[in-house]
Amino acid sequence: MIAQHGSRPISSFDDIAYQTSINPAHSTTYSVGETLTECPETGDLLDICYDWNKVPVPSSLREFEARWGTRRNPLDFSGVWRFRELLPFAPEDQVVTIGEGQTILQQANDVAKYVGVDSGNLYLQYEGLNPSGSFKDNGMTAATTHARMVGAKVAACASTGNTSASLAIYASTTGLLRVVVFVGSGKIAYGKLSQALDYGALTLQIEGDFDDALKQVVDVCREANIYLCNSVNPFRLEGQKSIMYRVLEGLNWEVPDWIVVPGGNLGNSSAFGKAFIELKELGLIDRIPRLAVINAAGANTLYQLYEQGVRWNGGSPDRDKIDTFYREMDEQNRRANTLASAIEINRPVNLLKCLRALEACDGVVREVNDAEVLDGKAIVGAGGFGCEPASGASVAGARLLRQQGVIAPSDRVVCILTGHQLKDPSATVGYHSPESDAALREKLAKAGVHDSAHKNSPVAVPNDFKRIMDAINRID
Repeated sequence: MIAQHGSRPISSFDDIAYQTSINPAHSTTYSVGETLTECPETGDLLDICYDWNKVPVPSSLREFEARWGTRRNPLDFSGVWRFRELLPFAPEDQVVTIGEGQTILQQANDVAKYVGVDSGNLYLQYEGLNPSGSFKDNGMTAATTHARMVGAKVAACASTGNTSASLAIYASTTGLLRVVVFVGSGKIAYGKLSQALDYGALTLQIEGDFDDALKQVVDVCREANIYLCNSVNPFRLEGQKSIMYRVLEGLNWEVPDWIVVPGGNLGNSSAFGKAFIELKELGLIDRIPRLAVINAAGANTLYQLYEQGVRWNGGSPDRDKIDTFYREMDEQNRRANTLASAIEINRPVNLLKCLRALEACDGVVREVNDAEVLDGKAIVGAGGFGCEPASGASVAGARLLRQQGVIAPSDRVVCILTGHQLKDPSATVGYHSPESDAALREKLAKAGVHDSAHKNSPVAVPNDFKRIMDAINRID
């Protein structure tokens, strides 16, 4: 039976939750009351871990359904915090929520046909229904909760757009934080930039790309004692685990065969793997689904390293090979370049956590080009659920894996749609109507998109009733 934490003192959560290095060779733990983005001893990423024997975890995931009847409680309304026994690091009276996680798992038979799986076997998890229009809200509710716990007054992030929009909306809605966001100059879709500006964030446009912005914000936060909200923050990923809880709920608590997710900074894939590892450990699921992480070909660090044989290897990845890859990337000045701006990242901070997730989930990594990404996006949109370009990578990746025989026609596949269609309307208009804007047409051509296979171009007609009727009568 689901129990309640009430408003236990923050210090009392130290006997339940703690921070520790992801490196299994090191066992030092740190309080959840500390603000850390890396292990002080090893420099590795941190995990939030729990003594599950002290947590009132339900005996069945179905018990969480009871909270649908108490949705006047903001924590039970939240699609993150109604699963709070599975991320028990915060007192209930410290939780920051704006109603995130009201997302749905949608069966999509037209997309199933495009991918090549049996009708009824492909689902879209549409995270664009979150308040800021992307999956980031699942993590930001957890990060801002921790920021409140430690008394932070200013928070910051680097962003390709979605993170900045999410952090800014939490700050403006709650009034708990002032926000600074770092974005790469010319590297953010206007739909996303407009959100950070509208929500009152101080927006710094750095001369460079996301990787440059992230390096700067990490240094600034360390120097100025500002709370960092990028996914290097381990509390962010705790919130993003809830996406998988809702996927399972949408499937009547049955585990799918595949989770297919775009790969950018690799926070989602890392969080998904951690969620399934914990659920299996707790006996709440009997098996773990396979995980497919899909890079854009123009931002394919994970894919390249995976092809070179880099694996988690039980916690001993080939760090020399990773370091060599990054050194050569810098020497050659290779920069991420894709129309899927949300995953236009060459230095994914959660690389090692993602490798761990891939090992736990018997995962695979693939890359798809921008034309395939936009085709996948168009197929999703034609079915009524528009998405940002990066989300199209999950559909394109699933199609590729089906063509390669890795995914079977009978497999049940869940593709994660990370953000709303209106996040990047220029990409949508450019795909469907490239002739309408020379600049958009040139941008698509540079990305290798020369033919929009599934475009739905507007039809120009004179201001004449008969000619308008002629156009309408041509509808199939």
